[in-house]
Amino acid sequence: MARVLVGVKRVIDYAVKIRVKPDKSGVVTDGVKHSMNPFDEIAIEEAVRLKEKKLASEIIAVSCGPTQSQEVIRTALAMGADKGIHVEVSGKDYETLQPIHVSKILAKIAQNEKVDMVIVGKQAIDDDSNQTAQMTAAVLDWPQATFASKVEKGDKEITVTREVDGGLETIKCKLPVVISADLRLNEPRYATLPNIMKAKKKPIAKVTPKDLGVDVSPRITVVSVEDPPVREPGVILPDVDALVAKLKEGGHV
Repeated sequence: MARVLVGVKRVIDYAVKIRVKPDKSGVVTDGVKHSMNPFDEIAIEEAVRLKEKKLASEIIAVSCGPTQSQEVIRTALAMGADKGIHVEVSGKDYETLQPIHVSKILAKIAQNEKVDMVIVGKQAIDDDSNQTAQMTAAVLDWPQATFASKVEKGDKEITVTREVDGGLETIKCKLPVVISADLRLNEPRYATLPNIMKAKKKPIAKVTPKDLGVDVSPRITVVSVEDPPVREPGVILPDVDALVAKLKEGGHV
């Protein structure tokens, strides 16, 4: 049976209205509700379902970030993961942590834990990078199955249905493999109170990027973060002639 590593990220909750800092260096995070990245919830759910089908033997949840990141690891443990690993990154290092760093961290842990499968959400809802799965597969030199909407595991290979622009694509990959979960892969379960209590007793190991031999020096510099432009209100026009005149006025035709 496969050992599965799942990446989970702590992000600003999807229901929170994002506010940009006055100095445009980023978004306001202090005093703001955080939760697990929704796509990572789908990744955890898929790993748990594999275990319930006796296709996975152990699920390891990993999160990179400050001490508060242990909250999302506990959520993953309550959903069914067996143990957690918290890669402690805080302060300026966390503010400039990028997918290339997370990919190297996940790859190193995957090698150390001798896992057969890495599952992550296709993207995080805070930065929308959609890079971690692809980069992790590249660092490990493993096959990758991204944007998965269906996963079927065999003895030494998996069949994955991918969501692509033209519809659906079905591919086969040999294990070990890196998978990124798309929205329609499954519907994550809610953690029950008994499982939340049990999760408090499950182990969470703590390491640093330095322990893993990963340099987290920033590769890019954020120049400015700004609110999207305010959309102008619509106008109801009486007829086609007025519409054409309005388009000409705006330089659209």
